[in-house]
Amino acid sequence: MTSYPDWGQETSGLEVAKTYAQYLRGRNVVVTGVSPVGVGEGTAIAFASQKPGALVLVSRTKAKLETIATTIRQSYPGVNVHIVVMDLASQDSIRKAAAEVAKIIPKVDILVNNAGATYRLRQWTAEKIEMQFGANHIGPFLFTKLLFPLLKAAAAESPIGSTRIINLSSHGHRLSTIRFHDYNMEGKEIPLEEQPFSPMPPAFAKASEDGYLSTIAYSQSKTANILFTLSLQQRAGTTGIMSYAVHPGGVTSHLGRDQDKDVTEAISKTSGYWKNSDEGSSTSLVAALDPALNEPRGLYMADCQFFPCADHAMDAKTAERLWSLSEYLIGEKFVLD
Repeated sequence: MTSYPDWGQETSGLEVAKTYAQYLRGRNVVVTGVSPVGVGEGTAIAFASQKPGALVLVSRTKAKLETIATTIRQSYPGVNVHIVVMDLASQDSIRKAAAEVAKIIPKVDILVNNAGATYRLRQWTAEKIEMQFGANHIGPFLFTKLLFPLLKAAAAESPIGSTRIINLSSHGHRLSTIRFHDYNMEGKEIPLEEQPFSPMPPAFAKASEDGYLSTIAYSQSKTANILFTLSLQQRAGTTGIMSYAVHPGGVTSHLGRDQDKDVTEAISKTSGYWKNSDEGSSTSLVAALDPALNEPRGLYMADCQFFPCADHAMDAKTAERLWSLSEYLIGEKFVLD
């Protein structure tokens, strides 16, 4: 259980940051996927509000990063804010970004892998990995791996479990497990246990002309975010680093700008309450700062509380297979101890 069981979908990220200010001040925070209108903006501003040691904002578009950084400097003068450009669809870009972060700060107390994308049509990363799996999971996997020495440096001088890795996922993970036989969504034959779950709204099952199942591709990547978190919890125990996966809720943003209208309408029917960027950041802030979570209390959170996730997203054997596949796709091992 979290420290404040009465917090929920309308809780403000700014309120969470203020409540846990003593656990944030002077600590170094890295947030990916920061751009105007969305969870990244709300998350960055909430962290900035309580005087972190350094706040590193990471995203693909420099102009958007500069907009948020300017807003923060105007609203909270004196905040040590930095921007780093990174394209999660390019492992070369990720490596350069991680090296830049290491030049800015000697340790990372909190890493929020907030960045995510959804695409209607098939696209590929620079390494020819299906875009949603590549940018939503493989990219954050590599970025976390490269920053892990900085996370360990923070953990070495902090209370056990207070150094955190937060991975944003989605309730959409329920639609698909990991398609190990066809993770690139190329229409290869897959066993029954890797097939999309049904029944699904017709809009979610619709394929593009080349057979690309965009919603299933997105769902696979969101399952991967939770399984990655599970592996971090199981593997990082001796390091003193804790990890949680987060569903931010339905948030008014540009994330679904590439979706078909019928997909957007189907999502709207399942989301119910739509949050603004501040409300959308609150669960990430709880996951990152609540001292009650220094010890593992669960895996997946929504509306500021722990929330059940699908069985396939918390299967230890599947998590191990995904870790091995992820290492293969980045071309190196990710050893935590």
